[in-house]
Amino acid sequence: MGRMYRLLSLLTVACANAATPLHAGRTLAADERPNIVILLADDMGFSDLSCYGGEIETPNLDQLANNGLRFTQAYNTSKCFPSRASLLTGAYAQAVGMDRRPAKIVNGVTLGEVLRAAGYRTLMAGKHHGTENPYERGFDRYYGLRDGACNYFNPGERREGEPQPAQKRANRAWCIDGETLKPYTPDDPDFYTTDAFTDAALGFLDDYAEEEKPFLLYVAYNAPHDPLQAPASDIAKYAGKYDAGWDVVREARYRRQIASGLFESETTPLSKADFGDWEGLSEEERRVEIRRMQVYAAMVDRLDQNVGRIVAKLEELGELDNTVVLFASDNGGSSEVVRIGTGEIGSMTRWTSLQKRWANVTNTPLRRYKNFSHEGGICTPLIVHWPAGLAERGGFERTPVHFVDVMATAIELAGARYPDGAVRLNGVSLVPLLAGEGLDRPEPIFWHWGRGKAVRDGRWKLVALRDQWELYDLDADRTETRDLAAAEPERVEQMVAKWTRWAESIGD
Repeated sequence: MGRMYRLLSLLTVACANAATPLHAGRTLAADERPNIVILLADDMGFSDLSCYGGEIETPNLDQLANNGLRFTQAYNTSKCFPSRASLLTGAYAQAVGMDRRPAKIVNGVTLGEVLRAAGYRTLMAGKHHGTENPYERGFDRYYGLRDGACNYFNPGERREGEPQPAQKRANRAWCIDGETLKPYTPDDPDFYTTDAFTDAALGFLDDYAEEEKPFLLYVAYNAPHDPLQAPASDIAKYAGKYDAGWDVVREARYRRQIASGLFESETTPLSKADFGDWEGLSEEERRVEIRRMQVYAAMVDRLDQNVGRIVAKLEELGELDNTVVLFASDNGGSSEVVRIGTGEIGSMTRWTSLQKRWANVTNTPLRRYKNFSHEGGICTPLIVHWPAGLAERGGFERTPVHFVDVMATAIELAGARYPDGAVRLNGVSLVPLLAGEGLDRPEPIFWHWGRGKAVRDGRWKLVALRDQWELYDLDADRTETRDLAAAEPERVEQMVAKWTRWAESIGD
């Protein structure tokens, strides 16, 4: 009752600048408005975190989950740049020109623009994956990769005394506030992007530590997106962890998910495995596969270490209690195959990817991967932590939500205004869920990326790869194992019509 009382007390204070009303007509006073910290992983599977069933050591994110909420049905778009655009704008990527390729955000406004107008200090570090500098889209400070991927140890040109860094492309765009560098070659021989993004974020917090205004901090990591590269000390922690192979690791993750209450085995059977016989591999093939997952685990571990650094800074500044921290991944584990360079997996000279078989493990128990509209592509672990505001802590939130909901939530928490003339918001505020209440979503949730498309309407999900529609009752079959399309032709027809109207209305 104490936590609920505090939240309701905060939400009943009249807003000093007559901001847009919150849920149930409540508003926040300027001096009570929470800071908002968004932490985003890249291509991380649903089950990688320990608190979602994984064997990877993630104590800092586990702590946020244990004192916050773990969402079981939170959704992205299944692809990096559309997800990031939806999170930043509160609109589907199709509505803001970010559904086909990295581009400029059109028609919409960003979290930085909306919250800065409401009196927030707006800060961003990490990967943007667009063609414009976030510094020009409402962020007071920005340091990071404007592009989609880079070498973790050196995103630019070869440094004296070092080998040539493996690159897909050598001129990746990097921004430092208003300056754009192509390429960006850091001087620090110990440079590693996950650490560098956190260093910048902590520096920003220190720079504005004496300000009275609340802040938005968006740290958009590129880990564990390929290339698989990690510090040797982190890789060594996972020696022997994956020697038993895909099936054993996946089964262990699933058992932990069931034991924790994350899922029920009756409604969430383990989806069909999508990998071959581990014992049928040669010794060298097994060694390569073990190393692949070992490095990937090290990248997630390093990400968690950096989340711990940010939480420690918030505690040091006395801001953690009234900071809303959201952690998510921009899509599911990736089955993409990339092979560039030579040397050991994990090193600066080698660019390799996780590939399908281990991606099947990272997305346990869900079906398929990044780039698909099935659950393994679009479902993200989402942790929300807010000691001063959550009605309940340590539990699971099973309501379906989407990245488009982040803008509406931030507007309500910040007492901000969404500008006239901008594209219509597609999301709804999650503040009622944080208050322990239900969520009223007037429209279904929609997806379209590449060959995948889907619509989620209550318990029902219609999903297609190309044009073959499948129907699932996700309340009874969370992992999409029993296609009901043939048994429910009228429902399929109705949901196809809804998806088609959405696609036409949004210019898809």
